[in-house]
Amino acid sequence: MAVVTNNEISLDGREPSGEKHRGPVVLRGEQSRSTSTTDQRLLDSRGPTDWVHTDPWRVMRIQAEFVEGFGALAGLPRAVTVFGSARTKPDHPDYAKAMAIGSALAGEGFAVITGGGPGIMEAANRGAKEAGGMSVGLGIELPFEQGINQYVDLGINFRYFFARKTMFVKYSQAFVCLPGGFGTLDELFEALTLVQTKKVTKFPVVLFGTEYWGGLVDWIHRSVAGAGNVGIADLSLIHLTDDVDDMIRVVHDAYAAWVAAH
Repeated sequence: MAVVTNNEISLDGREPSGEKHRGPVVLRGEQSRSTSTTDQRLLDSRGPTDWVHTDPWRVMRIQAEFVEGFGALAGLPRAVTVFGSARTKPDHPDYAKAMAIGSALAGEGFAVITGGGPGIMEAANRGAKEAGGMSVGLGIELPFEQGINQYVDLGINFRYFFARKTMFVKYSQAFVCLPGGFGTLDELFEALTLVQTKKVTKFPVVLFGTEYWGGLVDWIHRSVAGAGNVGIADLSLIHLTDDVDDMIRVVHDAYAAWVAAH
């Protein structure tokens, strides 16, 4: 089973490593000193009007990024994406939990896909790799470079978040979210929206860590559903657990339902 995690921006005060990734390109020395990213240059509409001439050419780069991702990941077995904080240290209990999740998924024959960075992502990749499974990392160009962690067997660096997000969804049969920050929340709610609107089907979203996620789930039940902004049936899209075996059961049940539907 593949585990995919989310690569979050690390703002923990570490100095840049002197190496920067811009999509598949590696920049070192003076070439690595730019703090702007490809996403930023695409989305920032301020400045001279020469964007009229340059943006159409960016479409070719975006197309190439999709082609590269589709080509590299087309042969993946069934997979699960694991999201979580890039800031989690190896001695934190959540790191050990992510390793156990990666190992369990690999043991069940799933590829493990993450954002390829440190923290929870590294732990899930490590658990999968050490269990003999396939470990995948989908990195992203960031102002503060993180790089692909050493436990990734197949790694791709993306320039654009939206291209990377497509790969997470297209090549996964489930999302597992461990404690994380804005990046994890972004992936969580995007996945829930895609399932709610039937853009993807038979796709479980597991929140691992009742103490961390319990307040959010309570708020969704009390405030969001209470105000009628989501339906009662939508609440079943989230599965909250602290148990690895329970997580595996949810993933297996959803995968079996997906196979039956196809």
